[in-house]
Amino acid sequence: MASPLKRLRSIKIRVSDAELERLRELCPKAQLAEWMREQCLGVAQPQRRTPAPTVDPALLRQLAGMGNNLNQIARRVNSGEWGPLDRLRIIAELSAIGRELEELHHDHQIP
Repeated sequence: MASPLKRLRSIKIRVSDAELERLRELCPKAQLAEWMREQCLGVAQPQRRTPAPTVDPALLRQLAGMGNNLNQIARRVNSGEWGPLDRLRIIAELSAIGRELEELHHDHQIP
């Protein structure tokens, strides 16, 4: 379920190198913005109940590469550069890629 508090506004501040270093020294967390929100507003952020799962970096690289390839294909299909037969061939290839992604998803689900 989505958080009832949606943060839509952004505040940008300028600090010197020394001030930034001091803020980082004071901040026990990795996320400076979260820490500053807690300090200034007194609003503690809810902690995750379970830590985010670690993902194999090799898998992430493969998925990123596939995403890049799909974007390139979509760009060419939308450009009108390919004829109907080329588009049918691409649809068949994309369907095969979709099946492979489903397999990857199934194989890498956390029990």
